Amino acid sequence: MSKFQVHTIGSAPEQSKPVLQQLQQTFGFIPNIAGAMAESPMLIGAFINLFQKVHSGTFTEAQIQTLLLTNAVTNACTWAVAFHTALALNEGLTPADVEALRAGRAPADRQHAALSTLTKTAILRRGHLDERDISAFLEAGFRRDQVLEVLAVAAASTITNYVGSITQPPLEAQFQVHAWTA
Repeated sequence: MSKFQVHTIGSAPEQSKPVLQQLQQTFGFIPNIAGAMAESPMLIGAFINLFQKVHSGTFTEAQIQTLLLTNAVTNACTWAVAFHTALALNEGLTPADVEALRAGRAPADRQHAALSTLTKTAILRRGHLDERDISAFLEAGFRRDQVLEVLAVAAASTITNYVGSITQPPLEAQFQVHAWTA
């Protein structure tokens, strides 16, 4: 497989630098996966716009991390699983629920289980959800518009997960404790 450079602000294409600077401010560092994405200014620009929309939607950050971690596991992206494990724990998901998600199982929390189940089903069935899938999600306390919002989160995840699988960026030291294999 080809090696992709993990760019820094200094080495990135000029149009990618503002996004890397923004991520530096958000996280306090530039995630290696974003450094790999920076190879394509178009991709990283599209990603950051979607990323911002996802994090300003109706889901809490803990719910977003449930979706992102489920998607990373479903798409078998080792970098993203480790990264979102750390973020999910920081957002208050229980270690047991995080371990369930990492194992491909639904967490104990009812709403997080509904989120995880819906996004995993949407990915595995390529968006072909039936009324039972949607009803189970709604019965957990969500709204119909949020079914579609789950798809926006899945789209952001797909970008990250596919970039991780293609470029295989190194896992940062602070996430090594959460390393995962499919």
